[in-house]
Amino acid sequence: MPILKLKKLSKTYTEGKNVETHAVRHIDLEIKKGEFVVVSGPSGSGKTTLLNLIGGLDAPTSGTIMFNAFKISHLKEKDLAHVRLHNIGFIFQAYNLVPVLTAKENIEYIMTLQKVAPKIRNERIEKIAHHLGIYNLLHKKPNELSGGQQQRIAVARAIVSKPKLILADEPTANLDTHNSETLLDLMKKLNEEEKVTFIFSTHDPVLIEKAKRNIILKDGKIDKDITV
Repeated sequence: MPILKLKKLSKTYTEGKNVETHAVRHIDLEIKKGEFVVVSGPSGSGKTTLLNLIGGLDAPTSGTIMFNAFKISHLKEKDLAHVRLHNIGFIFQAYNLVPVLTAKENIEYIMTLQKVAPKIRNERIEKIAHHLGIYNLLHKKPNELSGGQQQRIAVARAIVSKPKLILADEPTANLDTHNSETLLDLMKKLNEEEKVTFIFSTHDPVLIEKAKRNIILKDGKIDKDITV
């Protein structure tokens, strides 16, 4: 049973009166639990739109999305929010950190909503902070951090809540080589040991090389689906 199944999934944006952009076109796709998948392709091929549809951040124009054999493509926002909170972690290219919160508070925010006990929250944060080399940044706010540091905080926030699926939009875009490799090794370990499913959109050849499956998009469609 796949953790994710897309059937004839499409997204069309309408601008002005009659200008339509077909961002995703009739995609059929299955992702098994524990896969480590990259979605690649040129800019404008539909990578980010596809991730936003899978994560329930955008609604499809047509088609269906099944998550854990449950149809989520046409849920009400309240129900979608519940699915996201307990099942899906997000790593955004723009970080999406809360500016008035410290790094520690940003990382634990999802766990607070999940009602995870404070002691467990602190233990998880300390462990992930040491792994990502951000322990000395936990007291700082986002505007005191570099882009790369903010990305590592965003990654920690996504991972620490222990989701079943992590969606990552260009997660290594603002990291240097060392931090990029450290992050990827951590994600691979989480994938292999905890069976967390990862779907990335990326141009990063290092990330593409580490992936077990590369889904290449072109003009909103799957051009190639390569399994290593």
